[in-house]
Amino acid sequence: MSSDSEENTHFGFKSIPRSEKSARVADVFHSVAERYDVMNDLMSLGTHRVMKQMTANATHARPGHTVLDLAGGTGDMAVILAEYVGREGQVCICDINGSMLVEGRNKLLNRGIIGNVTYVQADGEHLPFPAESFNAITIAFGLRNFTDKDAALRSMHRVLKPGGKLVVLEFSKPRNEFLKNAYKGFNSLWPKVGKMVTGDSDSYQYLVESIEMHPDQETLAGMIEEAGFSRVRVQDLVGGVAAIHEGIKPR
Repeated sequence: MSSDSEENTHFGFKSIPRSEKSARVADVFHSVAERYDVMNDLMSLGTHRVMKQMTANATHARPGHTVLDLAGGTGDMAVILAEYVGREGQVCICDINGSMLVEGRNKLLNRGIIGNVTYVQADGEHLPFPAESFNAITIAFGLRNFTDKDAALRSMHRVLKPGGKLVVLEFSKPRNEFLKNAYKGFNSLWPKVGKMVTGDSDSYQYLVESIEMHPDQETLAGMIEEAGFSRVRVQDLVGGVAAIHEGIKPR
């Protein structure tokens, strides 16, 4: 049997060595960071903002809490969470990509959000935080980009406090066949729009393919349970185009 470093994983529809995926994903987000928010609004017709609000609400974060926003990118989730935890609390934006963190920090500073937000560049599969550090963890549209999703979920479980909540917002699988086909047709436009808006079609071709390769709702729920979470529940959004997965770390 080949060693872990020689095993393959998927990068969109391509099969590549596992050791290369993080760097390739990093290149994607370096390329699109400056126009990432604009493209999100175009691709989701603005609905991603509603979904992120629902995700933040599902954490039940309150003043004094410490929340990790993993793959926090350009800070959309942190803007909401920073208000929920208040001055007594703390939001940590953690992302493997420095370009995305710069965009997020600039956004929050421009909105006057300082003091209760920190920024950490790190690999989500090996989170550099002590055990039982956070009351809640969010990850919005980021889990599908991890090389080893199971390792990432175990890492999240380790740094959550007992009774803490994980909330994952991610693209998923539409339940209705008509919606599934319509959504595929809509997705096929993203690389062309990405080329017009960012000058980069390849990165958005990867994003389309990464959605296709991501596990369905039930499979992801099983992975979350396998990582040690209990009371796992799934809420479909837009007929299953996306879904919110929730899990609790047992006390």
